[in-house]
Amino acid sequence: MGEIFDNVRSVLERVREAARRSGRDPSEVTVVAVSKTHGVEKILEAAEAGISTFGENYVQEAEKKILSVGQPLKWHLVGHLQKNKAKKAVTLFDYIETVDSVKIAQEISTRALSVGKKVPVLVQVNVAEESSKWGVLRNDLVPLLEEIALLPGIEVKGLMTIPPYEEDPEEARKYFASLRELKEKVNGLGIPGIELKELSMGMSHDFEVAIEEGATIIRVGTAIFGRRHYA
Repeated sequence: MGEIFDNVRSVLERVREAARRSGRDPSEVTVVAVSKTHGVEKILEAAEAGISTFGENYVQEAEKKILSVGQPLKWHLVGHLQKNKAKKAVTLFDYIETVDSVKIAQEISTRALSVGKKVPVLVQVNVAEESSKWGVLRNDLVPLLEEIALLPGIEVKGLMTIPPYEEDPEEARKYFASLRELKEKVNGLGIPGIELKELSMGMSHDFEVAIEEGATIIRVGTAIFGRRHYA
């Protein structure tokens, strides 16, 4: 077995330990292997090691891989979606994690309906209010959800965030806790059509802290595939 197989096994064991520490069932956590810039061969190795869900940042790059892989894996879009790529995205991806505006939600819904689908989506929240990051600001979340809740081509499943990178994973805990508290607050409002179940948060260096704070989806790239390879 190769390095990717070993890496997957290590990540899955770390997931199990983090879940146990926080009194959770490890099966509640979906590992999304972020395969951006990595080729089909590595994706197939990770799949053989037990990963069934993969994440891509760009629709065009993902399309080539998804068509090449040709086996029943699940695919999440974890990068920002441009409106003009929505039509292709709804045919390729099982999940879109990065909705952050009414316009993009409406476009996904329209495109999904045109191909007879209802696409699960997450709303991306910019918890640290960084100007360099996509995502809806905390105070704008509820109005956004109220407006997109009943769009017929999407199903809002939960929230996603990318906190600031911190050398010490513990420094990210406050952002993960903040997203969990937002989820609980929204669910307490009883918005028609909205029941948030998923929290996508945590990456290779901090996913254990994210799991301890309630993550149900973690996005792991480097810890599985190693450093990114750019063309």
